Amino acid sequence: MKTECSGDNVTGTSQVLTGQRHISIVSETFPPEANGVANTLKYLCAELVSRGHLVSVIRPGHSEPGEPEQIEPRLCHQSHLVAAIPLPGYSDLRFGIPAPGRLARLWKIQRPDAVYVATQGPLGVSAVNAARKLSIPVSSGFHTNFHSYSQYYGVGWLEALLCRYGQWFHNRTAVTLVPTRKTLATTDRLGISPTAIWSRGVDCGLFSPRKRSQTLRESWGLATDDAAVLYVGRLAPEKNLQLAVSCFERLKSLHPSAKFVLVGDGPMRSRLAAKHPDYIFAGVQRGERLAEHYASGDLFLFPSKTDTFGNVVIEAMASGLAVVAFDDAAANEHIRHGDNGMKAGLEDSEAFVTHALRLIDQPTFTSRIRTQARLDALDLDWASQVERFENLIINQPAEARKHVRHKQVTIV
Repeated sequence: MKTECSGDNVTGTSQVLTGQRHISIVSETFPPEANGVANTLKYLCAELVSRGHLVSVIRPGHSEPGEPEQIEPRLCHQSHLVAAIPLPGYSDLRFGIPAPGRLARLWKIQRPDAVYVATQGPLGVSAVNAARKLSIPVSSGFHTNFHSYSQYYGVGWLEALLCRYGQWFHNRTAVTLVPTRKTLATTDRLGISPTAIWSRGVDCGLFSPRKRSQTLRESWGLATDDAAVLYVGRLAPEKNLQLAVSCFERLKSLHPSAKFVLVGDGPMRSRLAAKHPDYIFAGVQRGERLAEHYASGDLFLFPSKTDTFGNVVIEAMASGLAVVAFDDAAANEHIRHGDNGMKAGLEDSEAFVTHALRLIDQPTFTSRIRTQARLDALDLDWASQVERFENLIINQPAEARKHVRHKQVTIV
């Protein structure tokens, strides 16, 4: 079987890999940190290990004092820490200090078959430099629209510079993996090539309607028929949280017993808590507790317009929630409007609110959507996505290993 690139976009992988490979994952963030990149890498690494690969992880030390530095054995065989500094605006996350010499020495002794760089900070640059120097196939992931964040932090003038940096960084790797077709279009506009779609799965055993907890709902102050409106994610400006707040306030004016539950943390938490003392701030939740929070909700609001995917969308679907989102990222890929969720045009905030109001006003309609969301999520398994990942980062042609770009490449 062959994998072909049409233009600069890798369009398919069907070759089955056999035998153990050493895959090195480089990232500025990794579990137990709670964010989309760390969550994706958790499932990726666990599946790679279960498939018999040797997985090594290179990352900064954890940001929280007292957290264990040793990664769970199910996620990797080896981990290597680098020094780190806080990421501006995200004090709970860190940049890895550049370490090209250290990585080159490490990889000369324990040479990977492939390197995957998940983040484009200083550590990522070091990894790309070291891999290129040693002629190790190195691929990158477009996990975060950092260039679009600048407008939310009052530094919009940086967007063009960040776009150029992203182009420079990703075009020094053999292939850049993106999670959706819309992100593929974004990277095309940014001049990043070649690219390939590598999507995401969801753990439907963990995230399930069966995890619904009446005890938890009662702790939120809900009676049996009251609605829990849920948000899961970072409490930060780039998540467009103000729309979720406006939406809930409209909804609450018609349904006073409804509760807004926000799962996560971030720079907006203290301001929101001060202004809305009736909101329930559940903080960061993980594992079974996170699954319980999802399943105990009824309506899920995802107002973000900056996510490249949004794992929380399919986690909410797997948990049997009615999702309201914009027609972007994971919602664009997996939500069929009026069938398994509701989605609004990117510039239509009023429609976003209207969809939420319809769901809370029409329980029979909402029940059907919630059932279908769960059924569709059952098809989104991680195993098939990780098999595609294997082929995309390991089956690089000789030209890609040397990072020489051609308009058409065939991987045999």
